[in-house]
Amino acid sequence: MTDQPARWTQATVYPDMWADPDDDPRNTEGVSPDGELATLQDFLTDYRTTLRMKCEGLDAEQLARRSVPPSTMSLLGLLRHLAEVERDWRNWITDGDPLPKIYGDGGGDFHGAVAEEAEVEAAYSALAKEQAATDAKLAEHPDLGERLGKDGIAVRELMVHRIDEYARHCGHADLLRECVDGRVGQ
Repeated sequence: MTDQPARWTQATVYPDMWADPDDDPRNTEGVSPDGELATLQDFLTDYRTTLRMKCEGLDAEQLARRSVPPSTMSLLGLLRHLAEVERDWRNWITDGDPLPKIYGDGGGDFHGAVAEEAEVEAAYSALAKEQAATDAKLAEHPDLGERLGKDGIAVRELMVHRIDEYARHCGHADLLRECVDGRVGQ
């Protein structure tokens, strides 16, 4: 007997996929968008969607489960962390005082990810709010070469950094989800 869940996928067309192509909300078929900004936004949207997909169908305990001890990382912690990071990115591109941390200093995004439905709802809400706020702020600056904030970060650099952050954490989410219930797929 083992505590390890059996590996499985919901996909039936391609067994290494997370979902069948007809059920996948990401833009995986058709023509890619025109232009650099639209392409970057498309990749960011797909990674954001992937993260949500990796969290779907789990209860509060499963989302908060630290699947790889001694790590404090959990799927719920990733949701909270990315809300915090979205806020940090807005701080990078403003000239004013930085917005306060959502979850406090010192890893509160992961340490405070407890198995309570209210925490799950709050994490999803905070992430959506912070994503929308960062997206709105960047929409004011469609020139990817424009430099913003005290450090003069280029909009392009920030967009690539955002994609990198979500992609990296989607990789973590793959492993965390597999440890929770055995579900696998890209």
